[in-house]
Order: sequence, then structure tokens, then C-alpha cells
Amino acid sequence: MEISKAEMKSAAATAALARGAGRPKSEELRGAEILIRALQAEGVKHIWGYPGGAVLHIYDALFRQKTIQHILVRHEQAAVHAADGYARATGDVGVALVTSGPGVTNAVTGIATAYMDSIPLVVISGQVASSYIGQDAFQECDAVGITRPVVKHNFLVKDASQVATVIKKAFHIARTGRPGPVVVDIPKDISHNKAAFAGYPESISMRSYNPVKKGHSGQIRKALQWLLAAKRPYIYTGGGVLLGNATAELRELVDLLGYPVTHTLMGLGAFPATDPRFLGMLGMHGTLEANNTMQHCDVLLAVGARFDDRVIGNPRHFAQVERKIIHIDIDPSSISKRVKVDVPIVGDVKEVLAELIAMIKEADAKPADLGALAGWWQQIEAWRERNCLDYDRASKDVIKPQHVIETLWNLTRDDDVYITSDVGQHQMWAAQYYKFDQPRRWINSGGLGTMGVGIPYAMGIKLARPDSEVFCVTGEGSVQMCIQELSTCLQYNTPIKILALNNRYLGMVRQWQEIEYSGRYSHSYMDALPNFVKLAESYGHVGMLIERPQDVEAALREARKLKDRTVFMDFRTDPTENVFPMVRAGKGITEMLLGAEDL
Repeated sequence: MEISKAEMKSAAATAALARGAGRPKSEELRGAEILIRALQAEGVKHIWGYPGGAVLHIYDALFRQKTIQHILVRHEQAAVHAADGYARATGDVGVALVTSGPGVTNAVTGIATAYMDSIPLVVISGQVASSYIGQDAFQECDAVGITRPVVKHNFLVKDASQVATVIKKAFHIARTGRPGPVVVDIPKDISHNKAAFAGYPESISMRSYNPVKKGHSGQIRKALQWLLAAKRPYIYTGGGVLLGNATAELRELVDLLGYPVTHTLMGLGAFPATDPRFLGMLGMHGTLEANNTMQHCDVLLAVGARFDDRVIGNPRHFAQVERKIIHIDIDPSSISKRVKVDVPIVGDVKEVLAELIAMIKEADAKPADLGALAGWWQQIEAWRERNCLDYDRASKDVIKPQHVIETLWNLTRDDDVYITSDVGQHQMWAAQYYKFDQPRRWINSGGLGTMGVGIPYAMGIKLARPDSEVFCVTGEGSVQMCIQELSTCLQYNTPIKILALNNRYLGMVRQWQEIEYSGRYSHSYMDALPNFVKLAESYGHVGMLIERPQDVEAALREARKLKDRTVFMDFRTDPTENVFPMVRAGKGITEMLLGAEDL
């Protein structure tokens, strides 16, 4: 899986050739060939996809080149998820290729997942021949119309001569401003037709698309004044800090000011979780100290976050306490969308934070009221003393899911590790108990909450980072949604470690049914589960069954020794365990259930 220096040199030469270096001014190429040249020029190394009639010309062009590796998934949804996981871990644009009709409809869940979390993707879909569009042809669907609500932009290519320019625009749109997925729909005849190709465009100009990067200096200066004057300050960050590669700036800002900081689910890792200034994740399953600090601060700096319902709970409750809010975001539509802010700053978070830091250093500025700040920290430490993430660590009869995550963290805390998760209770436990100190190491679906992403995410990351360990934390419900990708893991030698916290329930559904529906567990119990050990073995992997708490650490150690094998670990966990703290629907973020005693 390692790429040699010779291969890297060859790929670089191919990319230069695709851009037009050292070639005649123009040559006749088929649309599919132009597409491949365009992808090579963009430096694409991997494409996840599944062939079909409408994309056969593209697959033929892929066959006749050597620099892009195609990964044949077992379902189109997994193709987009894997490209998504690759993009989240690397910051590069992920690329997926699907055919028309059911190919693109199967991909929609993956596209929507990326859209909700602002992940840069280019998804290329095949389409029936141009003359067949609108004729209810075999495997025809309106890909542009279907995907319009869940993409940053989409294109229907109408001429082979447009392919290179459209791909240039697609990558530009996907990776700039607030990132997101872009769909390029290519009819079969367009991929077959010939057109003149004079090289890939070096740059692109789009009159209607010019995202702002530099923040308003006056607003930044005003924000600094309020931050320095604050008596109860708080820094609240989201996925935008990671997407904007602004973690270094965030860490420097916290070092300069000494203020408490929290992250959303999507922001974990932007600031070290082991640093005492980090109060833990906030929101529906956030810590007591993070949520109370959010509610009672007097100046709030929000960076790359959007005040969504899972973070602030009931907006009316949040608005009960008067505070000044500074909001930095690349997307102007996210500012004052749910919560009215006082100092809006539209711009690239990295650039805005860098300018804010420069102003602090230039003025040698310090917080104005150090006494008030010390008192604020005393209050925060008092909330911390509640130890809201405590659980029954003495249990000898049944595995507590939190124990699995804590053990994993203790074993891997100093290593080169990525953690993916599916969606549900296991996702929340991973977010709460694995202390992410580095950015882009926590890969999960936050906005859409898509079950089944865990294995495809892990596959995508393992291709991008073959020397890193990749763990997928999942549940017995989520994992079955894309479990066929265990076959892809074997074919492409992506050895991942899967930790299934198997409580025989759709755990988060069961938890809500217990709390909100008087224990009426309507269709949340998982009957007829497969034997996961044998299932893993049937795919050519290693399976483990772990049923006792005292065996958890030994199983994880053994799995890690099998570096070149995918290992499926079936942890039989306590089926009655709930995720706490918890904020119930319609409640404020300080109206928290801290344990079973609060039910």
C-alpha cells in the first residue's frame, strides 16, 4: 500500500501532463479521457465507485491509466462514505463514481451526510444518453433534481468540451468557502464523444461564487475588546475549526488568553482533550461543566460552529441569560440563524483567528479583570467536581461500554490512531470517553446522523493513512447497514479494527423509549442477530467474542498485534446502560439528566 518515490514521481509527471505541460496545444480525446486527465491534474489518488452501463466509458478510461486507484465497493452508499472519510481525515477532496438511476439514488445518503457536515466531495454520476433524458429510459433519474437539496452545487455536463472546466469548477467549489459535496452528472454519450483538449485549466473564475476569506478588521478589533473585558468568557468551537485547518491558531489563542474552551461533537480534537482548559464536549450529551459554562458565560466566542439544536437545546432557555456573542464563520448564512449574535465576523476562521492573535500580540493585551477570571475558573471547577461522566467501573458481571472506550484510549493514547464511529449510543460514548488531542482523528456523522458510515469511513482513512491504526466503534445495529464492505476491506487490504458494542438493542432508540415512552420498547430490540465472529471469518477476517470485563484489555491488545488483519470484536455490553448526561427534547442545556437517579 506504500507509494514508492518512483510512483510519486510518475504521478506528479502525469498530473503535469494533464495540466498541459510538455504536450501539443490540443488533442482530440473522448469525454471520459478528459475526465481522467482532469482528475489526474487535481492530484486524485483514489476513487471509490461501482460500475454500471452509464459509466462504462469512464471505467474503460480508468482501466487504461495507472495513477488513480479505483476501489470497488459493494454498495454505492459506501463509495461516498469512504470518499467522505478520506476527505475528513486528510482535508483533501474525496471522489466517488456511481452509475445512473439506482447508482446515484443509492449515493444520496452519502452525499447528504457529507453536506450536513460540510465535507469536500466530488461525486461523478453517470446519466443516460442526452437524447434519452426525459424519456423514462432504463436507469434514468433526475440526478441534478434529486441531489439539489443536499449538495453545495451540481452540474449536468452537456458537451464533452465542457468536462475539464466543469471538473475544475467542481473541485474549486467543493474545497473553498464552506466546503461541501458537488455532483457532476455526465450523460453516456458525453463521456464517449470526442472534443479538443488543450490541458486542464490552471485557474477558474466564477462571477457568482466568491467566498469571503478575510474578516472585517473593525469587527475583529471589537471582538477583542469584548473578549479582554469579559469576566466569564468562553470559547465554543465546531467542525469549522478542523475544516479550516485552524487548530494551531485556536490553541495559540487559548494559550494567550487562558480561557475555557469546549467543542461540539464535530469539533473534537481541535484543542487537546487532556488539557485542563478543555471542559469536554457540550450539548445534549455534553458535560455538566461545559453546558453550565455555556449558559452562564458573559462573553461567548463561537468559532466555526452553528448553535444547532443538539448544542444549545431550547433557544428560549439559552436566551434567558444575557451575554455578548461573537461569531466567526466562513458561511454568512450560519450567523444569527438560530441565535442572534452581537459581533458577526464572516471569514476564513484560520485567517480571522490569526488576525485576532496578531492584535493581541501587537498590543501585548491581557484580560482586564484577572480576579473575575480566577473566580470564574473556581466556579467551573466546582461544576467539574460532580464528575458527570462517572460510571460503575467496579462491574465484574457485564461489560460497561464506557470501559471499552476508556481501555482503548489508555492503550492508544500516544499512538498514531484514527477513530471512526457509526451513530447511536456507541458514538456518544466514544466522544465522551476517548480523549482526542489531535485534529481530524475523530471521524463520525454529526449533522445527518447516518448509521452505517463507520466501516466505509475506516476503509477510506486506511487507504489514505496506511501506517496508522484505524478503529471503528460501532453497534450491532449500525454495523449491519454497510457490513458488506468487509469484502472490500479484504480485496484492497485495508486492515481495520472494529469494536462492536453489542447490547442487542438499537440503543439510543431504546434509551429514548425508556425515558420518553415509559419503557415501551417498540421494535428497538435486535432479534436474530448474526454470529459476528463467524460472519467476520466468512469474509476472510478475524472474529473475537468478548463477554467478560476482565477480557476487554487482552482482546484489544491481541487485535492490535494482528496489524495486517481486519479484526471484528464483538463486545457483549450491558443492554441497560444509558448515555448520561442527557438533555431531553425541548429542555435547556442546563436541565440535564446526570444519571438514572434523575429519571
